[in-house]
Amino acid sequence: MRADAELRSGSLAPRSAAVVAALFVLVLGFALANEASVSRGDGRTAWVLTIDGPIGPATASYVIRGLEQARAANAGAVVLEIDTPGGLDTSMREMIRAILASPVPVLSWVGPSGARAASAGTFLLYASPVAAMAPGTNLGAATPVPIGGGMPMPGQPDAQRPTPGDGEAPPATAPRAATEAKALNDAIAYIRSLAELHGRDLDFAEAAVREAASLAAEDALAKGVVDLVVGSVEELLEKAHGREVRVGDRRVALDTKGLMIERHTPDWRARLLGAITNPNVALILMLVGVYGLLFEFMNPGSLVPGTIGAISLLLGLYALSVLPIDHVGIALLALGLALIVAEAFSPSFGILGIGGVFAFAAGAMLLFDTDVPGFGVSLPFVAGLGLAFLGGVLLVARLFAKSRRARVVTGSAALVGLDAEVVEWRGDRGRVHVAGERWHARGPTGLAPGHLVRVRGVQALELIVEARDSNPATPPFPT
Repeated sequence: MRADAELRSGSLAPRSAAVVAALFVLVLGFALANEASVSRGDGRTAWVLTIDGPIGPATASYVIRGLEQARAANAGAVVLEIDTPGGLDTSMREMIRAILASPVPVLSWVGPSGARAASAGTFLLYASPVAAMAPGTNLGAATPVPIGGGMPMPGQPDAQRPTPGDGEAPPATAPRAATEAKALNDAIAYIRSLAELHGRDLDFAEAAVREAASLAAEDALAKGVVDLVVGSVEELLEKAHGREVRVGDRRVALDTKGLMIERHTPDWRARLLGAITNPNVALILMLVGVYGLLFEFMNPGSLVPGTIGAISLLLGLYALSVLPIDHVGIALLALGLALIVAEAFSPSFGILGIGGVFAFAAGAMLLFDTDVPGFGVSLPFVAGLGLAFLGGVLLVARLFAKSRRARVVTGSAALVGLDAEVVEWRGDRGRVHVAGERWHARGPTGLAPGHLVRVRGVQALELIVEARDSNPATPPFPT
């Protein structure tokens, strides 16, 4: 029987390893097949990539990979279907570089009706060889917002601007700081260069950045900001046919009539990147990572919390590396977590924990640039975490206070107050039986075997006892 069990247990490890290896090969083969699934076509297809929501690292990865795959598939055109409130400047510039370098013509369309191309979306339209909008859409409001605070908008009061006197012209709109001026001027120069590249309206381009100006679809067409107002992708391809546009370093006539439309949604990598770069998810990953490693250190060898914590912490750190973060927020967040952890190991009666909760909440609110659409931490989420931490701190403080009032139940100090039975006694010393053990004891004279005594203290390995009232009269406890 034992030999059979050993044989089975010995063969289990190789079988498990083989199963794991087979699953790894299967997943790898699926990934490679997915990569190789894009075959070279005949140039009669139009790839449609959808930008729906804030523009961030996940959106940039999705669009850049889509343009590369469209080139590999010999697509006739790529249509960017845009509905965005804006996003991160770094991600926007990565997408624009890919659009300008793409040998496949890119047609950007703000749609369907009710969509918008605000902020970074306006830059994408100006960068595209063909810019189109659906009826009932708008674009503009492209003023850059630096991390840590917004720029003063035209018409808003600014305490640092001089008040014009009577008969003086109001001062020109200017940022409050040199860094804001640099960001504003850089954005103006960038969008003007894109407008010049494709022969679009320069005045609105600058006004969209400097004054956060916006336009509806028909007004944008009338001002030469966009090329077409169409209601669908099919109509866009139909009306864009034959237009001469700049693609890379050459001018080409578009051949988009009759192209077969293929919609390509984000793959699993883009969806995963979009999930972990959500500020709320990134914050959760950081917390899971910190507490997972803490529990692993408190219980060495458990492995599960340490493994999950390490993975979560790495994912959270990656998210922080691609998101706009404020270093003061990071410092407050780290201080808050440190104080909350320290509360569990120091007798502070909740002071450290409560201070840690407030530091954590303040750090979470300052951690990300909340002025960038879609990249701020949810206030209810932070409030919920703060309340959960506060409840945990109060619970630990309550248990600590309760433990201080509780009677000692371990060690020699736990014997104080217990009743003991005299086993043998001579003069003022002898041996007593208490808590299942025999101890040397010192106490009053006159005790005899069988008498009950009460432990009053412990000195070294000797108990100090006193007689119980139910015993015969004994001399008082020696002093």
